Amino acid sequence: MTALSQRSSDAQIVVEGLEKRFRIARRDRGLWGAVRGLARRDYQDVLALHDVSFQIAAGELVGYIGPNGAGKSTTIKILSGILVPSGGRCEISGLVPWRDRVAHVARIGVVFGQRTQLWWDLPVIESFELLRDMYRVDQHRYQRSVDELIALLDLEPLLDNPVRQLSLGQRMRCDLAASLIHEPEIIFLDEPTIGLDAVSKLAMRKFIKKQNRERGTTVLLTTHDMDDIEALCSRVMLINHGTLLQDGTVEDLRSDQRRVVVDFQGVPTLTPDHQRLLESSQGERLVFALAGGVTEFLGELTAHYQVRDLVVEHPPIEETVAELYRQARSSLR
Repeated sequence: MTALSQRSSDAQIVVEGLEKRFRIARRDRGLWGAVRGLARRDYQDVLALHDVSFQIAAGELVGYIGPNGAGKSTTIKILSGILVPSGGRCEISGLVPWRDRVAHVARIGVVFGQRTQLWWDLPVIESFELLRDMYRVDQHRYQRSVDELIALLDLEPLLDNPVRQLSLGQRMRCDLAASLIHEPEIIFLDEPTIGLDAVSKLAMRKFIKKQNRERGTTVLLTTHDMDDIEALCSRVMLINHGTLLQDGTVEDLRSDQRRVVVDFQGVPTLTPDHQRLLESSQGERLVFALAGGVTEFLGELTAHYQVRDLVVEHPPIEETVAELYRQARSSLR
């Protein structure tokens, strides 16, 4: 993990040693367990975040990834002032989110992929107007902002529809617009593309990137979709079991492994050394996995076999991330 001292002093978001514990009630199974639970409650402490530290500068677009239960949403809720941490320090633009909540929420936008901030039975445009009143946005600024958002996210056909009648992709576009009506400095996006079709995902990614590039909006994005990360983020933080495992670029996440996909002229008879490197085969197309020495390997292939075509590529980033998760689980055993 990158040390805080290596980040710039003008960081917009500063998190140091963040801790969050939840106390949850437990009871035994069955009727007898329910009866015992009425008389005496047993509790268990669950450590959701442990010693999480990072800094984010203004205008950064940062991916925050990890498996279910890793601590991503808990972090977002602390940063947005919804939860109070059990320990550590958190400041955003000089404010403590849970202590200076009114001033803080005026500067941020939040989208939770599985929850909506829109009113279920109201038309979309009325939800926007209620949010304008809540954030005390003057009419001229609101009109300019909402007109731009409607055009960029193609919301015109949806404005008079009750939120409950929208598809998931339509609702997510409206939720994203709702989070930006007051022109926040920072957006926290918690799984904003969950459940979306390919077209909706592309539209969402394009808009997020445009907002970050043209307005300098700071974005912290949690997602399970590594295509989101590769398409959007210049920096990625990896968390598992409440502990930050890695903080760097997308390239830093990639391993030194390479895959060489080769189309041979006819199915070759491989030497034992080449056979050991073979990952998969399908007719005349063979895939080799290498940890290094790509140039030497290609020279050997072209010297020993008749090659029609070949491609050298990184393994999918999902495989590298999954391996980091496995290593983290093993270290905790």
